[in-house]
Amino acid sequence: MTPERAEIIALQALAWLAGNEELCPVFLGATGGSGDDLRDRATDPAFQAAVLEFITMDDAWVTAFCDSVDLAYDQPLRARYALPGAEAVHWT
Repeated sequence: MTPERAEIIALQALAWLAGNEELCPVFLGATGGSGDDLRDRATDPAFQAAVLEFITMDDAWVTAFCDSVDLAYDQPLRARYALPGAEAVHWT
């Protein structure tokens, strides 16, 4: 996946998250962010990565997001790996 495609998926995920009245406050609480951050940091690859990391924490969230934008269920995680910072992920 190209970084450009990953950014598009991350922006779609951000739009989906911002429109989710139940989940958006959970994301903001977990990240310490504000509503303004959703808009102001939307193009920041690190913020995009945080959005994708958050959504991929729960299969139900992945399914709901992907179904809403007609995306294969593996794409949010693949997008996360294509954005900066994924090289620091360790599974040990």
